[in-house]
Amino acid sequence: MPTTEIATALDLAYIRAKFPSLAQTVNGHPAAFLDGPGGTQVPQRVIDAISNYLRRDNANTGGAYATSRRTDAMIAEARSAMADFLHCAADEVAFGPNMTTLTYAMSRAIGRELKPGDEIVVTRLDHDANVSPWLQIAEDRGVTVRWAEIQDEDCTLDMADLASKINPNTKLVAAGYASNAVGTINPVKEIVRLAHAAGALAYIDAVHYGPHGLIDVAALDCDFLVCSTYKFFGPHMGVLFGKREHLKRLRPYKVRPNTNATPNCWEWGTLNHECIAGIAACVEYIADLGRHVMGTGADRSEDGTCGDGRLARPSSKARPSPPTSRRPAIEAAYAAIHEHERGLLERMMAGLKRIPKLKIYGITDPARFHERCATLAVRIENHTPLELATKLGERGIFTWDGNYYALNLTEHLDIEKSGGFLRIGLVHYNTTDEVDRLLAALGEIVGG
Repeated sequence: MPTTEIATALDLAYIRAKFPSLAQTVNGHPAAFLDGPGGTQVPQRVIDAISNYLRRDNANTGGAYATSRRTDAMIAEARSAMADFLHCAADEVAFGPNMTTLTYAMSRAIGRELKPGDEIVVTRLDHDANVSPWLQIAEDRGVTVRWAEIQDEDCTLDMADLASKINPNTKLVAAGYASNAVGTINPVKEIVRLAHAAGALAYIDAVHYGPHGLIDVAALDCDFLVCSTYKFFGPHMGVLFGKREHLKRLRPYKVRPNTNATPNCWEWGTLNHECIAGIAACVEYIADLGRHVMGTGADRSEDGTCGDGRLARPSSKARPSPPTSRRPAIEAAYAAIHEHERGLLERMMAGLKRIPKLKIYGITDPARFHERCATLAVRIENHTPLELATKLGERGIFTWDGNYYALNLTEHLDIEKSGGFLRIGLVHYNTTDEVDRLLAALGEIVGG
């Protein structure tokens, strides 16, 4: 297959120049980071924001001196940036070490209101971080857990089954936006509607969806949504959206000196300030990508050069357009990201289907690609996922093997004991050449 880059709105040279890690080599091969679902790479501006904070502003919050006040201002700006990213108010955003910790904290608080006879609905498709916290609080409180099953043939939620499990006793429905294992995008707005029709809360795990699609909690009307910034080009931290009414009504488990004001009362202990500085930078990276796509206010990169490395000089004939505000720029970025990833997905899927004895889990029909993201789970007969990942890694192609904490899915499909899946994850900085290298390498491994 000839290597021709897909024509999309994304300027890959402009993008890839911002990610220093992409220049690495392994055994003489360029590194191909097809491990995005496990954590994406970060642009230089995120690295700079973290190091600059530690070099210049490192302090605890609430102090009557300069560095502490700058820390307070930085956290406020990061909260505002994530509010634009999620489309909510800044006081509905809480930071934490990761999505799992935030979900455990919220499950404890919600659990105060649960009693025997109440019910929680979880799904077989989810990452265990949106399952185990609810199983454990249900056990503690004597609450019934009901499981929404999947359609085995395409690894999608059985929505009829989900609807049948929701009833007047249901107090919470926990579901993922997208599967971190097989890439399925769930009909989240409908899931939220079903939960609310029964008077239940909707708790959405958007960790895997974050790098692939635009999140709009206002449109979804979900009660809670959690994500992890290291999955969309930022540092290792988690972010929680909670509707203001819930964050004010529920009582968090916390130390006594911590404020009772929201959202700070949901943030345990001293936060990772340097990584919060990185969160603001990663949101600005996405917004600037959108501005670059639109050609408004993004002619210059952070280092003062054009996307192709040339020095940016102001035109004597026209002034540059003012920068597009953050939310519209984020929307433009994700429109371009979606288009680019769709092209990569179509090429990857077509190539995988030509490899002998390879099974693809999840949606494979191009007419339904709007129901999935560019994350693929495969198995090849007579080759374990670990063997495949190891051999690909030796060629500089980074993929994952195992269950990725989607344990209920791998157990349900009866592949957990034999190593789970080989997972290939594409994001917007990946290229057609990397797709072709992966396909060629798998062909060699199977043929060999």
